[in-house]
Amino acid sequence: QVQLVESGGGLAQAGGSLRLSCAASGSSFGYGTMGWYRQDSGNGRELVADITVGGTTNTVDAVKGRFTISRDKNTVYLQMNSLKPEDTAVYFCNVRLFGANYWGQGTQVTVAS
Repeated sequence: QVQLVESGGGLAQAGGSLRLSCAASGSSFGYGTMGWYRQDSGNGRELVADITVGGTTNTVDAVKGRFTISRDKNTVYLQMNSLKPEDTAVYFCNVRLFGANYWGQGTQVTVAS
């Protein structure tokens, strides 16, 4: 069973930075595509960015140029710069492996104006 443990959320001022980390464990086959989603109150969970095993990244327009996703072995990172109040949300780590989706517990990111 794949398990994901996130860290790095918290409170930041607008224009500031935070770095999220997600460590994966439990798979003998690697971790496929890894990514970050976010969900704010009243809205569904939406993709922020993901990265394939080969390192190909996909970043949504809302954060492009400000957020960078990277991975190292079993850990995926999200470097968030130039944060805006609208980035406030719970951020979830995701792994897609053999057709299954695995989720972390979520970490709160709050950006104060």
